[in-house]
Amino acid sequence: MMPQTKFFRIGYGILLVFLIIWVGVKINFIFYPLQVLVQTLFSPLLLSGILFYLLRPLVNLLVSKRIPKSPAILIVYLGFALVVTLIVIFVAPVLKRQFTELINSLPVLIHTVVVKSQELVESEWFARFTDSFNVDFNKMSEKVSDYLVLGFNLLSANFKSVIGFVANVFFLAVTVPFILFYLLRDGDKIREGLLKLLPKGRKKSIRDILDKMDETVSLYIRGQIIVAFIVGVLCLLGYLIIGVDYAFLLALAAMITNVIPYVGAFLAAVPAILVAMVDSPFMVVKVIIVSIIAQQIEGNLISPQIMGKQLEIHPLTILLLLLVVGSLVGPLGMLVAVPVYAVAKIVIVHIYGLLQLRFNPPGND
Repeated sequence: MMPQTKFFRIGYGILLVFLIIWVGVKINFIFYPLQVLVQTLFSPLLLSGILFYLLRPLVNLLVSKRIPKSPAILIVYLGFALVVTLIVIFVAPVLKRQFTELINSLPVLIHTVVVKSQELVESEWFARFTDSFNVDFNKMSEKVSDYLVLGFNLLSANFKSVIGFVANVFFLAVTVPFILFYLLRDGDKIREGLLKLLPKGRKKSIRDILDKMDETVSLYIRGQIIVAFIVGVLCLLGYLIIGVDYAFLLALAAMITNVIPYVGAFLAAVPAILVAMVDSPFMVVKVIIVSIIAQQIEGNLISPQIMGKQLEIHPLTILLLLLVVGSLVGPLGMLVAVPVYAVAKIVIVHIYGLLQLRFNPPGND
């Protein structure tokens, strides 16, 4: 007779899930349509979800002023379109000019960085510093140079990928506004409709889980984007003050990478340091100082006020999570790793609590 303890029942369930997945992978035609569906809908649903949490407070504010929900959504759409138009008019030309200049000077930039790195490696003090390490920095710098040149050539020659990217952007521009509109208008109705399918005894616990998940994801998305925007502005001001080239592009890179917690700060500093190396070692020092000041302001003043500690995830856990997910999935996985982990943690904690109540009801002690 098979054991009937709760741990064995949980083990049976896990093994059954793995068995179903294994059989599905072996029978390709079962999972292939699902794979195509996920690949097609993932990007528009992800972008719609991010915009949903950003714009929902504005829609709710207008609804509280007794404006019907559909007109409120359209008003928010018009306001969002106005902001995007102003950005395109005033910021896009500067970004386009700096991006064109960067592309045109990229081969010279790469060559200069490699030469200066080579001079650093061949310097006497660096040789003394690295005597204890069995590393050939000359070969390493040559490999880095080869990889950079190869990546640039692939990017410039791969016209098909550029066309695919443009087509994907057009697809998102068409689909996301419709998906977002129905999420903003009927999001609560969708949740209540799902709750109606559940037994009455489970509705309260599931509603509590959904409310906590919604609060956590909303806090994370709005907080990270606001923090990233402020860091981008701080970096832009710093880069303009010290006079580094391509200040707007570097600030935009800092804004985008800072969406990824902790790791994003280091990723943002890399292109700025490479550009500064072409100017002078002193410019590298100034760029590093600007990056440190911006991150200190963000870590000690901005994030505690905007994000708080409501995610209840230890920084070391976030770092390890980003490293693992980044190596498995890539940059996109790093963007969604933390909110997915936070949501999974909420679900697991609630399920564990329900199991505890089921197998150890009050009064059995």
